[in-house]
Parts: sequence; C-alpha cells; structure tokens
Amino acid sequence: MTVKKQPQPGSTPPASPAAGQLQPALRRYLYFTAAVTGAVILVVEILGAKMLSPYVGTSHFVWTAQIAVTLISLAVGYYFGGWLVDRSAQLGRIYRCILGAGIYLCFTVTLAKPAAYFFLQVRLAWGALLTSLFLFFVPLTLLAAVGPFMVRVLARSMGEVGGQVGKLSALSTLGSVAGTILIGYVLIPFLPNSVTMYLTAALLMITVAGYYAGWGRSARHWPLLAIAGVFGLAWGAGGLWLQKEHQFERVDELYRGNSNFGLLQVVQRKQGDRRLYLNDYLVQNTYSVVGRKSLSLFTYLLAGLARCYTTQINDALCIGLGVGIVPMDLARSGARVDVVEINPAVVPVGQKFFDLDPQKLHIQIGDGRHYINVSRKQYDAIVLDAFLGDSSPSHLLTREAFDGMRRLLRPGGVLVINCFGSFQGDEDFFVASLDRTLKSVFKSVRIHVPGNGNVFFIGSSESELKFQHEPDLRDAPEAEKELIQAGYDTLASTDPAHGMILTDDYNPVEFYDAPNRERVRRQLAFFVKDL
Repeated sequence: MTVKKQPQPGSTPPASPAAGQLQPALRRYLYFTAAVTGAVILVVEILGAKMLSPYVGTSHFVWTAQIAVTLISLAVGYYFGGWLVDRSAQLGRIYRCILGAGIYLCFTVTLAKPAAYFFLQVRLAWGALLTSLFLFFVPLTLLAAVGPFMVRVLARSMGEVGGQVGKLSALSTLGSVAGTILIGYVLIPFLPNSVTMYLTAALLMITVAGYYAGWGRSARHWPLLAIAGVFGLAWGAGGLWLQKEHQFERVDELYRGNSNFGLLQVVQRKQGDRRLYLNDYLVQNTYSVVGRKSLSLFTYLLAGLARCYTTQINDALCIGLGVGIVPMDLARSGARVDVVEINPAVVPVGQKFFDLDPQKLHIQIGDGRHYINVSRKQYDAIVLDAFLGDSSPSHLLTREAFDGMRRLLRPGGVLVINCFGSFQGDEDFFVASLDRTLKSVFKSVRIHVPGNGNVFFIGSSESELKFQHEPDLRDAPEAEKELIQAGYDTLASTDPAHGMILTDDYNPVEFYDAPNRERVRRQLAFFVKDL
C-alpha cells in the first residue's frame, strides 16, 4: 500500500503539478498572454475615457473617475486571480476569464452611449464614475486576474516565485507601454473609438483561441466557449454597423472622424443651408453654406472687439483655429495672422467644409502655452478661443500664461478671450477668478456679455480701455445682429471676493466651476441627441 504523505505544519506547500510539466512553447505563450493583457488594460483605460468624452467631457473629474475605476479593478482582479488559482491552477480557468473580458468589451461598443446618457441624470463627477464602473470594471477586473494566476502556474517552486513575479510584471508593464503608445499615436487618431474597442476585444479572443488551439483542444467545453466568443464578436460587429448606419433626423452627417482631441463632426440641416462643426458634441461654429459666412455670434465679437479696441491690426495671433472663421476674417482685413492649433485634424475639415485657406494664414500645430513661452514676436491683437470639451484649457488661463501674452503684445495691443461663464449667485467663481487674474497682469480689463452664455474678456496694458473704432455689423447675419450689438454695448463686472488669482501652481477652476460646466455638457449632449 502506498501512503500519501501530508505536508507538515509550517512546511512549504508543493508546487502545482503542472508547473514542472509546462512545455517551453506553452510557457512562452503564457508570457505572451501576460503582455497582451497588460497592453489591453492600458488601452481600455485610455480608450474608455475617449469613448465617454462626447457625453461627459474631458475634465479632471472624468479622468479621475477612469483612473479610479482602473485601480479598483486592478485591486479586485489581483485578489480574485490569487483566489482563483489557489482553488485550481488549470489554465483554462484564466483563459475563460480573458474570453469573458473580450465579450464584455464587445458589449461596450453598443452600451457606451445609452449608459452615458443614463448616468448624465446625476452630477458629472458621480455620473462619470458610475458610467466607467458599469462599462469597464468587469473586463478590467478579469484581465487583472491574469498576473497572480500566471505567477502560481509558472513558478516551479517557492524559490522561483520572486523571479516569476519580476518577469511577469516586467512583461505586463512592457505590454502596457506598447498599448499606451499604440492607442495614443496610432489607434485614436486614425480609427473610430468603437472600432478600436472592438479590435481590442478581438485581440483577447484571438489570444484565447491560440491557447485552446495549441494546448486546450482536449477540453470538453471549448465548443461552448467558441460559440460565446462568436456571439460577442457578432454583437460588437452589429453595434459597429448600427453606428455606421445611424441617421440623424434633422441633419445629414457630412463628416465624422476621430482625433487626438476628440470626435470631430460636420453636420448640415436637412432644411436650409446651416452647417455645424462639432468637437465632442460642442458646437464650435455654425456656418451658412449659401452666404459662406459664420452664423455664430462669437466669431463676430472676437474679431470685432479686437478691431474696436485697437487703432490698427497689422499682426494678430489666434490661439485656437476652430475651423478658421476668425483667423480668416482678420486676414481678409489685411492682418498677418499666426494661428496656433493643437489638433492637426481640424485643418482639413476647415478646408473642405468651411472655406479655410491655410495659404492666407501661418498655422502652427502645437500647444498655445508652449508658443507663448517661446515666441518673441509682437502682435497688435491676441485672440484666445481655445476649447477642450466644454471649457478653455486651464493652463491657458493662469497669471503666468497671461504674463506671456502681455509680453507678446505691442503698446496699445489687446487680448480678447471667449469663454462660457455665469454671473449668478455662487456660480461666478470662474468669471470672478478670470477677472482677478487678468487684472493682476493687465492695467485695464473689460467684460462684454451678449446674453447668450458667451463671455468676452478684454485685457490691455493701456491705462484705459476704450473703443478706437465703432462696431461694424454690416456683414453680421440678420438673426444675430441684436445679440451682437448687445455684446458690444453690455459690460459686466464681478465680485472679486468670489474669485481668486489663478496660477500654474494653484488653479482649482475645474472643481469650483463644475456645476456650470456640467450644465453646459449636459445641454450639448442632449442637443446632439435630438438632431
């Protein structure tokens, strides 16, 4: 009779029987699997935020939610992977988890939009967190389980655990680096987010299929897993088809393209000649195809206020191209116009749909703050009309940023800023802070409010700001002339006690202005939904 020896209390438990029997090819495949899942985790983290940005924006709340969900998923997944492998080190268990993650990611292709709209009913910070949890917690948790599971399977003895942890962690991290570079420099700029997510899910399923084709063919349940994978891929493919075939009720979609800085769309009203340019559902401009001019109030006030407050504009700097309406307006009046635009994808859109002529402008692709820091050129007017989602990028609204802009202005030159803001009760932190910050740099500051939500700040180093020329409304659209005139005539003031001087070191404007931005974001999302 053979007596099975039991381990003594405190002794080292035996390694998994499979550990010493792994074929070299299988061991290499397990390392490959660890690298793939590490890459996918980072792809999902970054891509998830991009998929949600048209609905919830790109504020720090959104990224905080996405990063928090990723970290929570990793923590739960690590624990789950350890728990799972302690019960059985059978490799099929972890590959079923990977398959489950791939199927779930296929579902997100169709679920992202309805989930985002559903959770828009709650506050932005919580809505972004709940949406991210619903869409990405499950697949990220299942993928995080791979690491601890593989350590147990690959370690031949307790003496090898440290080496396997280091090797698997290194491979997973290198996979994450590759995923980050791939998503940032290749996939997001050139593929729709939904397609990228679908391909990511397909990569996980191919990885699972590779294991079962090579080493798991004897498993009795592999046909069911294959059916589940095909179902997930078919579901995701159906979602891609529905998005491609989607038709707006009131507009025709002339262009849709992804970019490093959000979803770009051009739509045109079925009735009439009104053409709209949207970036992550923010209406950047409205254009008359027949009249070949902007129908948006802010474009006339940006260029008009710059002309009114200066004796003559020979050189102008526009931070933010939009689709080129304001820079082209300034160029047609004889100014030499430099434009700094961070998103190269908008230039061909402006050329094709909005009569942008890059030959008449000097366009530089880059960040406006970097240009301000390094430029030595002098301007008569600087127009700041940069938006990221539903607000201006915070790093362009600090005392240090305005110091740089003041340095680039000639005597008598002006800075003109377009932004959204509220002057109501305790919702005026943003406008009060922007006012205080500008006054810490410029001798004179004025605030023009047409009454439609846009707010225009004027800054000058002159001791007194006053019109050098009367407003010219001859080219303005008839429907907007009254509001445009109100924008010239109506000045506002803020309560300095309600704001603070914004600096590079301390700029909490996104936090304190969150209710206003949340309201704008919700209005924009539902506006596009109703098109």
